[in-house]
Amino acid sequence: MTTSPTIRLLALLAGLALVLACAGPSGSPPPTDIAASSTTLPASPTDVPANPTASPASPTAGPTGGLSVVTSTTVLADLVRQVGGDRVSVESLMPAGRDPHTFEPSPGDAARLAGADLLVMNGLGLDEWLEDLALDAADGVPLVAVAEDLPGAEYLEGGEHAHGDEDDEDHHDEGDEDHGDEDHGDEDHGDEDDHDHAVNPHLWLDVANARLYVERLAEVLTANDEAGRAAYEANAATYDATLAELDGWIREQIDSTPAENRRVVSFHDAFPYLAHAYGLEIVGVVVESPGQEPSAAEVARLITAIREAGVRAVLTEVQFDDRLAQVIADEAGVSVVDQLFTDSLGEPPLDTYEAAMRWNVERIVAGLR
Repeated sequence: MTTSPTIRLLALLAGLALVLACAGPSGSPPPTDIAASSTTLPASPTDVPANPTASPASPTAGPTGGLSVVTSTTVLADLVRQVGGDRVSVESLMPAGRDPHTFEPSPGDAARLAGADLLVMNGLGLDEWLEDLALDAADGVPLVAVAEDLPGAEYLEGGEHAHGDEDDEDHHDEGDEDHGDEDHGDEDHGDEDDHDHAVNPHLWLDVANARLYVERLAEVLTANDEAGRAAYEANAATYDATLAELDGWIREQIDSTPAENRRVVSFHDAFPYLAHAYGLEIVGVVVESPGQEPSAAEVARLITAIREAGVRAVLTEVQFDDRLAQVIADEAGVSVVDQLFTDSLGEPPLDTYEAAMRWNVERIVAGLR
């Protein structure tokens, strides 16, 4: 006898309740084998595609007395390393594999800020905890939010990231004369009112925006270490060429997939910039905000949307427990592309922005074919 949709939905909801009851804290997924996947994907981290222009995984640490930089995330730490080279020492406050949306610094993290010469965060609601901690532990240490008022960036809206103009002045302690409104107009980043709405902060998943980050970081490092200007500009130019090659490679890879297969659902709202830049369509998300599970009605609507839109795959990320996404994908009859790096980098060899992006694209493309 054929099972009715109502009975199937009830069974699904019972399964979801069990998943949620067994799930660990948000941002702390259970141990998984990165090689495991429900699609035919790269077998292991060592299968990141080779690239002769790839940047080093661990640039030389800064010399004694060099510029000490603390970043909010591992993504930003790598970008600073690529630009700073051997003139800077860099550490990320948030460990690899964690979620910045729900990360809470420990009291011991305050000491790491106090000795820094420069603090770097993304901004746009992603990592405000760094600013909060800096106000208490690193008063007077310059703090830059690289994604905010970024010349040339096209901002996209995102559901869970609140950000308002009232935060801007507090973020730019490194000097508004270097990155303030007088240097760029509304045509660079859209209407100012965009920042009164929720702006998606994951700009770096479009490599064109990562190049803008690099340009700004070269300016910021120079403002704090004028003697290093030539080195920072040279490093930024070299790395920009690497990112330009990466951007072209990603386009080629996505373009190699059938256009009708490029509809996806993501675990959270991390992929709009990647989708907008490279031709994917985001049909929906599993969770509107990390740490907040969807209702049964929301899950049912998402499953219906997946079926009706012809979604090819559900994208999940290393920092989140993907069991709920797997249940939804199974019910909708689609695959899961797992172990993607968005808000965080991984362990070597996936500890650079370039390597993580290549890993992501390899897995996504395999899931779309």
